[in-house]
Amino acid sequence: MQKLIKELKEANIGTVLINEPLANHTTWKIGGPADILVEPTDKMALAYSMKLVHKYNVPWQVLGRGSNMLVRDKGIRGVVFKLAEGFDHLTFNGEEVEVGAGYSFIRLAVMAGKEGLTGLEFAGGIPGTVGGAVYMNAGAHSSDVSRILKSAEVLLENGELVWLSPEELGFSYRTSVLQKERRGVVVSAVFRLQYGDRKAIASHMAAYKDRRRQTQPLSMPCAGSVFRNPPGDHAGRLIESAGLKGLTVGGAQISEKHANFIVNRGNATAQDVLDLMERVIEIIDEHYQVRLVPEVLVVGEG
Repeated sequence: MQKLIKELKEANIGTVLINEPLANHTTWKIGGPADILVEPTDKMALAYSMKLVHKYNVPWQVLGRGSNMLVRDKGIRGVVFKLAEGFDHLTFNGEEVEVGAGYSFIRLAVMAGKEGLTGLEFAGGIPGTVGGAVYMNAGAHSSDVSRILKSAEVLLENGELVWLSPEELGFSYRTSVLQKERRGVVVSAVFRLQYGDRKAIASHMAAYKDRRRQTQPLSMPCAGSVFRNPPGDHAGRLIESAGLKGLTVGGAQISEKHANFIVNRGNATAQDVLDLMERVIEIIDEHYQVRLVPEVLVVGEG
C-alpha cells in the first residue's frame, strides 16, 4: 500500500488523502476512513490512477457527493475515487447536453430549464452527481435517467475509456450493469432533451422543489430514500402504515417527516442505520408479507 501511495503522490494526479474519514464526504455524515482517497484532476488522471490500483491489486470504490450511500464504521479498504472539480464541465449543443460525472444532478436540471430544455425536471429533487445518477439510474416523478440518456463515457476496470449506450448499461429500476456485471466509473454523460416552454419547465421544477421541502427532512443528515418501492406500492407508505415513523436505534431515526428516510440525529453510526433498516424490513415483512429491498448502497467494512 505504501508503494501505491508513493506512486499516486509522485504522479501529480490530484489530491491524495490517507486515512480520510468518509463521514466528511457523505450526506449521512457517517462512515469510517478510506485507506486512500483520491480526487483526480481529470479523466486521464483517473485512468492513470486506475492503472496503478490494478498494478498493486488494490480494491477500489467510487464516491460522488456521498448521497444514497452508507459507509460502514470501519471504512473502506483500498482506494476511494472522489470525482469533483475535474469532472464538472457542462456543454449544451442544441437539444443535447454533455456533462461531467461530478456535476450536480440538481444543478444540471436547473441549467437545462434555463436553456428551455425539458426532460430533466424530475432531477430537480435528486441530490448527488450526474455520475451517481447514471450508475443508479436515478429517478423520480415517473421518470428516470434511462429515458433521457443518449450515452455515458465510462472508465472500465481494465483502464479502457468507452462510450456506452443505455442498452449497454442495462438499466432497470435504480440499477445499471455498472453495479454488478461490468464495473466501471462514469466520467461524463450525454442527455437528449427537447425544447419546451421555459415558464412551464420552471413551474414544474418549482412544484417539485416545494413538495420536496414540505415532505423530506432536508434539515437533517440523510441519504435520500432508503428502500426501493415494491411493485405497485411505496416503501414510505408501508413503513408509515406500520407506525414506524420516529422509530430509533442509537442515533438513527425513521424520519417523522418521510417514512422512507432515515436521519442522523447527530451521533448515528453506520451500524445504527443498518440495525434500524433490518428492524424495518422484518416488521414490514411480518405485517404485509413484503420484503423491502435497500436502495442505498452499503459499502465498506463493519
